[in-house]
Amino acid sequence: MSHKLAVLGFVLALVGASTASGARAEPDFSGVWLPDIRDQKRQETANMPPWKPEILSQVQHLIAEEKAGRPFLVLSHCLPHGMPSWMLITHNAFEWLTTPGRITLLGEVDGNRMRRIYTDGRQHPEDPDPTLHGHSIGHWEGDTLMVDTTAIMPQAYIAISEAVGIPNNGDMHVVEHIHLTEPNVMHDDLEITAPKVLTTTWKTTRIFRRYPDRHYEIIEGECEQGDLIPGKDEHGNDIFIFNPQSAYGTVRTDK
Repeated sequence: MSHKLAVLGFVLALVGASTASGARAEPDFSGVWLPDIRDQKRQETANMPPWKPEILSQVQHLIAEEKAGRPFLVLSHCLPHGMPSWMLITHNAFEWLTTPGRITLLGEVDGNRMRRIYTDGRQHPEDPDPTLHGHSIGHWEGDTLMVDTTAIMPQAYIAISEAVGIPNNGDMHVVEHIHLTEPNVMHDDLEITAPKVLTTTWKTTRIFRRYPDRHYEIIEGECEQGDLIPGKDEHGNDIFIFNPQSAYGTVRTDK
């Protein structure tokens, strides 16, 4: 009898360990994700940030300028998108890499689109050096990755499109709840607090879909290449030369 009880106890211990291990298993977010641009466009009007009155007038001017064919270039000078625009208005694929202690998001188009989320238990630095992407730390609550981002430069835009955005002007705080709603559908529920430009916390959800075959790889691209064309120098070497632009930069609008 004691032998049978010992065996039973051993089996129950294995089951318990397996269950506990399963409970700790993190969802698989690896692969390349594509943004739902149609939903981004819908939210431009359906879920406008709660702008302060003096900021709303600036936003309305930007919207009018875009409709008139004179769009403001929110993404310019090859600067990083920054947070939260990185997740709000990205139109290109990004790759999700999970490694011990951190998650790295690598964006297509140019080398400035890289974001790190630290999952090793560290806290935000007491005296941070602000960056456009800010300092992101994350932890798992069940199947949801909770991400907290601070230390964002005041010059980082809160953008609702590539032509309409306002710098956060400082003290911005972004909280994200990232989770799968289907095996290949990811939702990023954002809560954006920016007291210099918003009257209250803005909540929005951005949708991303995993490239189905998981064989797709993001490609190299440089934001300046839109301003350049292949040419030759005086020695016959292959170089890039300046590509004449319209009055509004790389954006060309047919009348």
